Amino acid sequence: MSFKEEPRSPLQPPTYGNLITILSIDGGGVRGIIPSVILEFLENELQELDASTIGLLLLQKWSKLYRGQNMMPMIFSSYQIQKNPSLDATLSDICIGTSAAPTYLPSHSFQTKNSEGKILKEFNLTNGAITANNPTLVAISEVTNEITGGSANFFPIKPTEYGRFLVLLLGTGSPQFQKKYDATKSSSWGILGWLAGGGSTPLVDVFTQASGDMVDYHIYSVFQALHSQDKYLRIQDDTLSGDLTSMDLATHENLENLVKVGQELLKKQVMKVNLGTGICEHYHHTTNEMTLIKFAKILHQEKNVRELRSPSTNRGRITREESMKEQTTLSQRTQALSNAIHHSLPDLYELNPN
Repeated sequence: MSFKEEPRSPLQPPTYGNLITILSIDGGGVRGIIPSVILEFLENELQELDASTIGLLLLQKWSKLYRGQNMMPMIFSSYQIQKNPSLDATLSDICIGTSAAPTYLPSHSFQTKNSEGKILKEFNLTNGAITANNPTLVAISEVTNEITGGSANFFPIKPTEYGRFLVLLLGTGSPQFQKKYDATKSSSWGILGWLAGGGSTPLVDVFTQASGDMVDYHIYSVFQALHSQDKYLRIQDDTLSGDLTSMDLATHENLENLVKVGQELLKKQVMKVNLGTGICEHYHHTTNEMTLIKFAKILHQEKNVRELRSPSTNRGRITREESMKEQTTLSQRTQALSNAIHHSLPDLYELNPN
């Protein structure tokens, strides 16, 4: 006996569901192996529930880069292509541009063209981490713009309804916090001191670390104020040292060690930002692994809800047909009951002729 597998329905947009799901992954070169281990675990959990659910997190894509020619951030959003065809760049050009970290990889130049081969726009791009190493706010902003613009892909949402967002932020690791210098030492630094003081790169470290930290601080403070902390998860390892901190050390040994970092990170307790100190601290005894399992169940439920409500899925059509049958049956029963009452009761006028 053989069973024919039913074709999977395309993923339905958030407008048919209860949640808006966002996945954000930091920049970090080869350290991107760390979040890939986390995603592999989440995917395995989702495979046990439903193989297609992972798309709820991965379906929508944004890429952020720094546009060198006009010195401005350049965001490539799949939502903006219909409004602005000049942003319809190839995925390869976007990936090359966003990964072009200064001193590591060369800046990238390319053009977008229409179907007739006419040049629409020229782009000169360098690393996306310069604009947003932690792109979570970029993603939330793009979704918000779509909602306020009346996009059919999203349900209306109030400014305070952050509880309707399910946000997963995956870091690529950061060096262990060390007090290398203070204001007394740095007060006498010149250009060279800020660029290469104390055996490190203070200026670069400050800018890159601060931009990511402020995103963490802002998002967590908002979710906390609206009592929606359970809809937000940040997984990051801030204890890296030695070769693990490198962005471009692609030796077999280092790559294997990065995989181990990701595996160990799953077993660690969930961390939250202390809004008083700005430092991540243990939130409770729940591990990242346990929280991801919970997220997987929420994603599975969300997918089912969207399919049941969508007019373009078999489940949705069957549900609506059953609902219509139930309404028809209820209407028939109500009418039958009304007729029975009418025939069984004496005429009120005859009982009360006056």
